Amino acid sequence: MPAAGKSTVTALAARLLPRAAQVKGDAVNQMILGGRVWFMGKPRDEARHQDELCNRNMCSLANNFIDFGFTVLMDTVVADRAELDFLLALLSPRPVRLVTLAPGVEVCQHRNATRNPEERFEFDGYRQLEADMKRDLGEVGWWFDTSALTPTQTAQQLVREVAARAVPVQGGWHTRLERLHDE
Repeated sequence: MPAAGKSTVTALAARLLPRAAQVKGDAVNQMILGGRVWFMGKPRDEARHQDELCNRNMCSLANNFIDFGFTVLMDTVVADRAELDFLLALLSPRPVRLVTLAPGVEVCQHRNATRNPEERFEFDGYRQLEADMKRDLGEVGWWFDTSALTPTQTAQQLVREVAARAVPVQGGWHTRLERLHDE
């Protein structure tokens, strides 16, 4: 969710690894200098179109880094299973581990409120986003409760435990084929 610590933690974690890159959704979005529409902005169709473009560009960039031997930490909100499956399809056949930083709604709201005004994210849909994410993604990856950790502690634990706690996620056509095979 906004203010969960994604940008800070992915940057810190990448610096702990021997070859790592951070791919930030916000940075990719900011490449659009004319006509940018925020993912929750209007017109709604254009916002969805640009969100898809951001996801495509993030995955292309991540694929390039991965193919050259880097570990990639993608900094973005994955709101539901459909978005995760889209990202997995774009990243395929590369392995993906999903880590959801989950400090809780109140912590995210507090962190956002105490940010510098230029960095605040005006968002009132925390509870709905958390409910949607838990419904669609609650059993996927590692839901990492970071509410009592500093960003440095979070990054260190992420690097130390991700392989054990977040098995590679299957999605997209892989999942659909497995379901058909099981029927």
